[in-house]
Amino acid sequence: MRLAKPRIEPAQQDNLTPDQTEVLAPMLKTGRVLNVFRTMAVAPKAAKGFLAWGNYVLSRRNDLPPREREIVILRIGYLCKSGYEWTQHKRIALQSGLTDEEIARIKIGSAAPGWSEADAALLKASEELHHDHFITDATWTALRNHFSEKQCMDAVFTAGQYTQVSMFLNTFGVQLDPGQTLDPDLKKF
Repeated sequence: MRLAKPRIEPAQQDNLTPDQTEVLAPMLKTGRVLNVFRTMAVAPKAAKGFLAWGNYVLSRRNDLPPREREIVILRIGYLCKSGYEWTQHKRIALQSGLTDEEIARIKIGSAAPGWSEADAALLKASEELHHDHFITDATWTALRNHFSEKQCMDAVFTAGQYTQVSMFLNTFGVQLDPGQTLDPDLKKF
């Protein structure tokens, strides 16, 4: 985690404005609103637009299968040194079919041994987007060997979305939710 305490205090569920209540309504129904969403609710108009795009990225409308999408999300989260993002999506990645061993290798990235060509291409694309905001021709060709044009677009959309998420999580100091433990490799930042 970059910060030991929040710079932006999350909205408190017992003191929400009408706009905050509207934006958090779907989550309030479940009885648990994560710190990321309570922090975004401090700016409810921004949160409303942001969540619409985020819902696309995490939906079935995104043609990248959930497992592959989580590879991109975790690699971006790790490269951005976002302890909150990594913690939230590690659980989702396991539910989406990634193994603990694969998740550990995501920290190393595309250079780690044992990846399929398709997985290595997703990791390499994520790394290039993070470092240069561009996918090289060689990596694009490798992606296209395994994924449709729309899936390649969705990989870029996913990397961009989670770069933005990591930026605000880190900068606003969003803290882990109760019961979560920070990965030791992300404690040093």
